[in-house]
Amino acid sequence: MKDLSLDPEFFALLSGSYLRLLGIPLIPHGQGLHDPARWLYEQAPYCVLAHNTDPDPRFIYANRAAQACFEYTWEELTSLPSRLSAEAPNREERQRLLNEVSWRGYATGYAGLRISKTGRRFWIEDGIVWQLLGGDGVVRGQAAAFPRWRDA
Repeated sequence: MKDLSLDPEFFALLSGSYLRLLGIPLIPHGQGLHDPARWLYEQAPYCVLAHNTDPDPRFIYANRAAQACFEYTWEELTSLPSRLSAEAPNREERQRLLNEVSWRGYATGYAGLRISKTGRRFWIEDGIVWQLLGGDGVVRGQAAAFPRWRDA
């Protein structure tokens, strides 16, 4: 699988979809001016993850903040089915959110219980989930960003 961590085409899909659907930039004004993909991956103080459109979607992107939050390396996280980021009892609620995103294009204000690699449970807060929508109108997956998390 291609490493999308700093891939400019993937960054354009991720940030372009966010801007088109939400009407605001993914990266705050003045940040990442010279290399926005690198800033988002290496320095952003908020978590960003994305999964593909497989029948059992797998993570394809997780910035360093998300890797630290979920306690997985890039290699581990990008081989993980995204449903495993929530415990079984919380997966139905997570799936309802993803269905809403599929229908509407995005969802804001999301909060949910998640689990890290080590079993640490934590709440994500003020999450935004959006469709990765290519310029051709084809959905390439879904992405999520959340600025805050706290141990459960």
